[in-house]
Amino acid sequence: MSATSIMMSRAGARLSSRGTIALRGSLTASTCPQFTAQRAPALAALARYYASKSFPPHTIVSMPALSPTMTAGNIGAWQKKVGDSIAPGDVLVEIETDKAQMDFEFQEEGVIAKILKDSGEKDVAVGSPIAVLVEEGEDVSAFESFSAEDAGGDKAAAPAPKEGEASEASEPPSSSSPSAPPAKEEPAPQAVESDSTGARLETALQRQPGVSPAVKKLALEKGVPLSALKGSGPGGKITKEDIEKYKPAGGAPAAAAASSGAMYEDIPATSMRKVIASRLTQSFQENPHYYVSSSISVSKLLKLREALNASGEGKYRLSVNDFLVKAIAVAARKVPQANSSWREENGQVSIRQHNTVDVSVAVATPVGLMTPIVKNVNGLGLQTISSTIKELGKRAKDSKLKPEEYQGGTITISNMGMNPAIERFTAVVNPPQATIVAVGAVQKVPVPGELNEDGVPSVEWDEQITITSSFDHKVVDGAVGGEFMRELKKVIENPLELML
Repeated sequence: MSATSIMMSRAGARLSSRGTIALRGSLTASTCPQFTAQRAPALAALARYYASKSFPPHTIVSMPALSPTMTAGNIGAWQKKVGDSIAPGDVLVEIETDKAQMDFEFQEEGVIAKILKDSGEKDVAVGSPIAVLVEEGEDVSAFESFSAEDAGGDKAAAPAPKEGEASEASEPPSSSSPSAPPAKEEPAPQAVESDSTGARLETALQRQPGVSPAVKKLALEKGVPLSALKGSGPGGKITKEDIEKYKPAGGAPAAAAASSGAMYEDIPATSMRKVIASRLTQSFQENPHYYVSSSISVSKLLKLREALNASGEGKYRLSVNDFLVKAIAVAARKVPQANSSWREENGQVSIRQHNTVDVSVAVATPVGLMTPIVKNVNGLGLQTISSTIKELGKRAKDSKLKPEEYQGGTITISNMGMNPAIERFTAVVNPPQATIVAVGAVQKVPVPGELNEDGVPSVEWDEQITITSSFDHKVVDGAVGGEFMRELKKVIENPLELML
């Protein structure tokens, strides 16, 4: 049997986030080098083979692809050290992707013989070797000099997908997508052998830890640099106690150190922030935006909301955003061109008009903007929409969304109405989608009322919101965008239509 056959015959791994996110793949024996290069990095994290030097039989654990857009990841805390046994279902290491931090869960038995990438190492390309596994009873000490170069060397990160993030598409990417693993291995840089101490690592990543807005405010008031703190909370999160206990080098008070130190602090961008910057820049450069605004009365909608919440007897509490998500779905069904996307696949250009309305709901999280999906909104009632948005929003802020919960969507809503200072704003289109709806705060606006005895109109107060929709002109013409806004205004101002 050839070395390649031995390499592939036992490959297979299962990846999952904490309890929920899973990616499975398995490979059968093959002697085709192209098969190995194309399939192994994306569908399996293991490859059994003999290194160029003389080492006992072993298995290479490589950086897995945990999302369709992931080309590289950051190494978090190793849950196993050299010499530890590992069983199916055990967590080997935490990995930070462009969307979340997830556990790498193993589905093989063996012993960790070598750790090739230390905790905190950043931008490790998918397919690059990160550890070595041997069977029980094998000599672990034989791998002390084993390096990443002995495992084939590090891989070069694949280029970012050109069409936009797969999480914004309405279906998983095809194998021809630019986000698919590269067919050929690129020349690898010089590998550096790991000098792991073997101790159990407690930190999540060498980056700014998770921190709540309240803690950020306290740190700012006291002049404490967050990058200098090691969080004592769950998952390495920084707590208020960590801020209070902080003492800079030399024992000087934090506030004094801040006043005498640098005038700014450079905070390394997270993988998620880099992806957001890349995608939005690409969207604004490649998609010709235009905007249509409308002032819409929500007086009737607010009264209907109050009545429904009162009749719910505490079982649910509908928000204005719940009604708007439903209204967008109704308008999108009446003007399906706004519920479309621009596609360039295999040299063919097309406009895909979607038959269901899957609304991406923009949610601000501590690490950046996420857009969890409420799917098939037209088939859902207001109570179901409300509970779904609340659940998805909570898990988005905790970085616990499943890939299928943020991969998809045909149209997006971004609502800043909870901030009374925001009267209106414009949003960047979420490619390959063609429409995003930006919602401002509710404002009380004077409007002419009935004429009095002198023929002068009285003044009444109406509650209104300003909605500004951004459209991709490649897909939605100006007249079509105006028609969508007219239908949206109609259904919001006559909210009983949402009950039909």
